[in-house]
Amino acid sequence: MAKDTSKLDKVVLEARLNAEKRARGYREQALKLFPWVCGRCARTFDHKNLQLLEVHHKNSNHDDNPLDGSNWELLCTYCHENEHSKLKDSMGRVDSGGTETVATFNPFANLKDRLKNKS
Repeated sequence: MAKDTSKLDKVVLEARLNAEKRARGYREQALKLFPWVCGRCARTFDHKNLQLLEVHHKNSNHDDNPLDGSNWELLCTYCHENEHSKLKDSMGRVDSGGTETVATFNPFANLKDRLKNKS
């Protein structure tokens, strides 16, 4: 029996569109507030390469968008990626399921039995 996923698809699409709309809003505002310079590497941008300048949320909360821009900084796409990588590293790498990968190999399994056979 096939499930009808159209309702879920509609909700996901709407959420993505809202997120993109919100991002455009604070990005446009940040570009008006701040000089077009990466806050890490100091690379400068103009209209030709402005798409490589991104808004980074200092507290990692994309819903925290004060009008004064106090939670934003402009970073080039490379520095922005690096910033998020540092955050992931500091928190520890976790797989997408939200659980840590656990080793299953036990080198001491059945050690007692192995030692008995040696005697």
